Amino acid sequence: MRVKAKRYFLHMTDRTQGHPVPHQPAQTALRRSRIPCPEFSRFLYTAVGGDWFWIDKLGWSYQQWMDMVSAPGFQTWVLYVQETPAGYFELKQTTQGVEIASFGLLRSFQKQGLGGWLLSQAIDAAWNMQPHRIWLHTCELDHPHALDNYLKRGFVIFESGMCLYDLPDQTIGPWAGCMLPSHPHQRFA
Repeated sequence: MRVKAKRYFLHMTDRTQGHPVPHQPAQTALRRSRIPCPEFSRFLYTAVGGDWFWIDKLGWSYQQWMDMVSAPGFQTWVLYVQETPAGYFELKQTTQGVEIASFGLLRSFQKQGLGGWLLSQAIDAAWNMQPHRIWLHTCELDHPHALDNYLKRGFVIFESGMCLYDLPDQTIGPWAGCMLPSHPHQRFA
């Protein structure tokens, strides 16, 4: 199906713009993945993005995933709840600053107060890379609270516009053919 959705580009140009969630949720740990592992990155991408039409990288080869995760200035951070992967973010350093290239929680860990804290950690890790700015993008196809979370943490919109997306009839879930019911907040289910 062809869908029209608004896309937003947001950034922060100074660390003092941030509004972090200061308290780490109970029984959580945040760890940087130090070994480039395409399989793990693809798992996180599909486990988090499967509900939200994250399909851009699904056709990538193993080598494309390896090139991404092993690139200089690329970092993957994973949130664990009771030693179980619950969410993640990826940072990509370029001449444009540090991009929060991927961010999100697995469905089972949403609505538990983890998203604001995880985003606060992503912002802190990005600033620790000493860029002139950090930025990200989202659109109406993402979780309905994504944009609000970014704005609450101190990001400001610097560009927006309508985009056309060619999407499958329904989200694929964490893996093709899994047939999970659509996420209760999915706009185009």
